[in-house]
Amino acid sequence: MALGIGDDAALLRPPSGQALAVTTDTLNEGVHFLRDAAPADIGSKALAVNLSDLAAMAAEPAWCTLSLSLPDPDTAWLDAFLDGFLMLAGQHRVALVGGDTTRGPLSLSVTVLGFVPEAQSPRRAGAQVGDDVWVTGTLGDAALALADSSNDPVANAPVGSADSHADSDSHTDYLQQRLHRPTPRVAAGLALRGLAKAMIDVSDGLMADLGHILEESGVGAELAIEALPASPALAARVQGETRWRLQLAGGDDYELCFSAAADRRAEIESALRACDLPVARIGRIVAGSGLRALAPDGREWRPGHAGYNHFPGTPS
Repeated sequence: MALGIGDDAALLRPPSGQALAVTTDTLNEGVHFLRDAAPADIGSKALAVNLSDLAAMAAEPAWCTLSLSLPDPDTAWLDAFLDGFLMLAGQHRVALVGGDTTRGPLSLSVTVLGFVPEAQSPRRAGAQVGDDVWVTGTLGDAALALADSSNDPVANAPVGSADSHADSDSHTDYLQQRLHRPTPRVAAGLALRGLAKAMIDVSDGLMADLGHILEESGVGAELAIEALPASPALAARVQGETRWRLQLAGGDDYELCFSAAADRRAEIESALRACDLPVARIGRIVAGSGLRALAPDGREWRPGHAGYNHFPGTPS
């Protein structure tokens, strides 16, 4: 960086020989976060969702900008928001180099910039027939937490086992943390350089996001539903088709879904073990088009919708 925050524009100097990766996300009240969400959580998530995009490109984050619209001046809210934002920025050594604050409905837009050797950045168009399909971490936690917060009937689905009150509270806390403070898988993205052929972060739901890879790559995929990784908190609350729906179409997981050659399995498991992050092989890339999710009995199962769509009635 040649010049940081303070002037009309920052001057940034990417490392020699590396491509600049740039991503932007906008978060609006009532769409991306609840009206009564803690401001520190909003700040953390605003940066996390952008870092997740860079992780999917196997890029190392470096700088960010923040534009914030507020209905009224609120110093306490802004201080708490920045506490969450800057704490996550510090964890990933990201420098805030610019931005803007204006009056209006509560909304924020974050741009994150990083760098990656161009040849080592996986693209959505890189999946090939015969590749394995993998996903990091666990799926469905944030979707269940959102259902809890919005009194969705799915939150009252039959539980898988009887929990003690303490266990139930612990599971609830974990699920809410997954929704409000997602962990961007930056280290995993860097570890998958040269291993992942195609990669995307799971923000709108596994089926929707993997579908983008399949469309760009001109291939199809088959997933084994029983292979989808579930946290103890999710498994204790929901089973069967309710669980499948949350994991396949719930969204807000911010895990990495990627394809890789079958002969790289041991290397992938070793690379993610070094990041202290579980990874699961959930299916394979096949000839054709579209995604088939297979139930344990071998039948194809669909959740009713593939994932979140900002504009219902239009393609995801």
